[in-house]
Amino acid sequence: MPVHGRSETDLADESMNTPNLLLNVNGIEVIYNHVALVLKGVSLQVPEGRIVAILGGNGAGKTTTLRAVSNLLKGERGEVTKGTIELQGERVESLSPSDLVRRGVVQVMEGRHCFAHLTIEENLLAGAYTCKDRGQIAANLDKVYTYFPRLKTRRTSQAAYTSGGEQQMCAIGRALMSNPRMVLLDEPSMGLAPQIVEEVFEIVKDLNVKEKVSFLLAEQNTMVALRYSDFGYIVENGRIVMEGEAKSLADNEDVKEFYLGISGEGRKSFRDVKHYRRRKRWLS
Repeated sequence: MPVHGRSETDLADESMNTPNLLLNVNGIEVIYNHVALVLKGVSLQVPEGRIVAILGGNGAGKTTTLRAVSNLLKGERGEVTKGTIELQGERVESLSPSDLVRRGVVQVMEGRHCFAHLTIEENLLAGAYTCKDRGQIAANLDKVYTYFPRLKTRRTSQAAYTSGGEQQMCAIGRALMSNPRMVLLDEPSMGLAPQIVEEVFEIVKDLNVKEKVSFLLAEQNTMVALRYSDFGYIVENGRIVMEGEAKSLADNEDVKEFYLGISGEGRKSFRDVKHYRRRKRWLS
């Protein structure tokens, strides 16, 4: 039976050509408060050593997808009611967030959520709570300071008195303190100046290439996310409506018009678009 318009042969060919699969999300549904159906059959994959982007507008379901993977839904009275989430072939929906951290999956929350009253270095050390080896903790701290030299100069400053960009770097650095295999990065560009956004994404790319850390990032800034990602999924109203290699999505005319605000006639506002002509993946 075809899946999202792809035949079983196509899927078999894809699996043969896919690098080692780190994360496999298969048809999950998420309900909040036993009433609100937010995700409606979301499927995605993150191969080892890749950066995968979940793209879409506010309220599309990006953050909920990340929280489903990290199992942080319960704090907001949400739950995965259908589908499976596998980490290296093993189902992990029932694991606690701390168990997932020990298995190498760490989430950087939207809005950074640094501990305001702690110094930058104290914030970073809080991310090493699963590591008992002091030598390893010291090595991880040095690595963080290597990738984020700005944090080293501000290490004794309270997080509350640092800039938004420094707090975002601190949040990512805190995640790195647990030696993650995959970082779930939620809206890293939110509230940051364009120059700082580029700086943060450059560091993410360096971590991916040099440290082999995989990333699943949720982002509204489609243009920047596709420039630094390997693959992208566009989500809308709790469904994935389009997917593909990042360059292919960036060059796609529908994506340019509806997500970048660019058409053959130049830049336009979303509210001026009269015809919704995207090919819906679930209707193919």
